[in-house]
Amino acid sequence: MNRSITTSGLADFRTSGQKEIPYLKRGDKIAITCPAKKLPKPMDDAVALLKSWGLEVVIGETVNASYHQFAGDDDLRAKDLQRFIDDDSVKAIIAARGGYGTVRIIDKIDFSKFVTNPKWIIGFSDITVLHAHLFANYRAQTIHGQMPVNIPDASKYSLDTLRKALFGEELSYGFNSHDLNRTGEATGILIGGNLSLLVAVLGSISDYNYDEKILFIEDVGEYLYSVDRMIRALDRAGKLKNLAGLIVGGFTDLKDNDIPFGQTVPEIITEVVRNYNYPVCFDVPAGHIPDNQSLILGRNLKLKIDKTYVTAGYH
Repeated sequence: MNRSITTSGLADFRTSGQKEIPYLKRGDKIAITCPAKKLPKPMDDAVALLKSWGLEVVIGETVNASYHQFAGDDDLRAKDLQRFIDDDSVKAIIAARGGYGTVRIIDKIDFSKFVTNPKWIIGFSDITVLHAHLFANYRAQTIHGQMPVNIPDASKYSLDTLRKALFGEELSYGFNSHDLNRTGEATGILIGGNLSLLVAVLGSISDYNYDEKILFIEDVGEYLYSVDRMIRALDRAGKLKNLAGLIVGGFTDLKDNDIPFGQTVPEIITEVVRNYNYPVCFDVPAGHIPDNQSLILGRNLKLKIDKTYVTAGYH
């Protein structure tokens, strides 16, 4: 996706009365917190990388906390995130990892300081809850990108897209077209994230309005029948019929039953959206993959899909 984003620019924060989100600059503070699952190992590589970008790294209490599978109990994880939302000196918050747990604390968080002093929220997978909640309630832009737990195995290019997104540099994406892609062009605000979490927030205060949006979805470790069920749940809720476009990222480590389901993920999705006319692309390099390229959710995107290649750009 090709577009120049000037480093002096500010991210669009359109809610009436809200401030825009400034891009980072050298010397800014970025905080690491764990709103969901606990860390399996130290984050030395991630801290070193962020420092190499000229950022001051602040470590949350949850980074070393443990409560069953979580990075501390719900109250601790909520308090840690709240601390960094309320701290005006912190310019960005990156989730150390996903897993499960953000939906357990989202209603404990007071975002009033975020409204007056917005900052970048970064992560993917379970962090979809934050992406969706912040856009649904404040139309805030957020970054779907690599997290500290993934950095040791991340592609160099994916990490570079994260740096570019944070510092407001030029972001570009382009990739070969999948055989089942549906060609066409679309313009709309990019929303989405992890499919399981999009279904988990359906009908809640954190749910997206999907109409005229370009939807991005990805997932990991699901059964094929479960992917089919979740896509159909979105469709039955009216979420897919009025999209401007659909971008399907990585669906990795998929499982099947003893009796095979009989369809791949692209085949499942193609069947569900067959009566809609918007463009659709598969195998986009974003999700639970080493080359998880950063996407700016909440920003207007122009998507172009032809038979051989896919490009898009923010505007």
